[in-house]
Amino acid sequence: MKPHQTNIYDIAKALNISKSTVSRALTGHAQVSEKTRKAVLELAEKMDYERNMLSINLISRKTNLIGVIVPEFTTSFFPEVVIGLQEKARSYGYNIIISQSDECFATEVENTKIMLSSQVDGVIASLTKDTHTFEHFKIFQRKGIPIVFFNRVCEEMMVPKVVINDYDAALTAVEHLITTGKRRIAHLAGPETLATSKKRLRGYLDALRKHNIDIDENLIIPYDLTVGKVKVHVKRLMKMKQRPDGLFVVNDPAGIEAIQTIKKMNLRMPQDIAIVGFSNDYGSDLIEPGLTTVAQPKKLMGSVAMELLYNLIDKEVSEWKAVTVTLDAKLIIRKSSSLS
Repeated sequence: MKPHQTNIYDIAKALNISKSTVSRALTGHAQVSEKTRKAVLELAEKMDYERNMLSINLISRKTNLIGVIVPEFTTSFFPEVVIGLQEKARSYGYNIIISQSDECFATEVENTKIMLSSQVDGVIASLTKDTHTFEHFKIFQRKGIPIVFFNRVCEEMMVPKVVINDYDAALTAVEHLITTGKRRIAHLAGPETLATSKKRLRGYLDALRKHNIDIDENLIIPYDLTVGKVKVHVKRLMKMKQRPDGLFVVNDPAGIEAIQTIKKMNLRMPQDIAIVGFSNDYGSDLIEPGLTTVAQPKKLMGSVAMELLYNLIDKEVSEWKAVTVTLDAKLIIRKSSSLS
């Protein structure tokens, strides 16, 4: 006769607590008190319990895995968000699976399938620049798997989102250029598919209107986030008969490339043209001159996204709330826009 092997049921019965509480204590879940966790671990050791994650997951119907889908890792923005997200996930007793879509819609769709097959307890995602339909994300809702979007969000899905005040930050950035005396300000705009791009463009336009500066459509250049194209766009702007004296770019990689291009044209910053970026990516303070930029609270964004997701796990879909958390960004002034 095969000897009895201690399982979660035995520990739960001995301590007169629920099986889910035992499961959480064994996996380091943050909702379990230190007293209960200690009692469970001590009894498990005493009863020669052999920890089996598969059996824990079958009983609790959870994997303690969170799927994270990001569009790219070429800039420092998404890695920093993930750091904040992972720290918070660990405090809740969760592990994360990370996939990056390489700004490709088809890859993003495949990544959602991987998360489904991995039976994640929830998903945190940011869209690619090419994402145009959202059925691959809506399937999570239908299956009762909570999802939270951050930064690049799906506006048509009623789920939690974490964003920054893109419009206000862009307006502040352009007003900074105006207060330094710049009047002919160009904008290297992001893809029209992204809500972040639209809000930053709107902030740019409203800043000009607020200060009675005419809007010149020739100074607004759509940019598909391919850094190699920045050089072409900037050269075209600087060869205009009436060239711009200010430039607001949709992200820091474009701002850094713009600085390098303008330096090679033997133009001075900020005297000939002042530049403001967006995101405060790694390298924005290392290039000469340092890039004035909008600093986003990246780690906080990841932490808040994980907190929102955690609050949805184990709840019925009818209890989910589509809250949007808007974080503040801050303008950091460097020598690309100011000599002082």
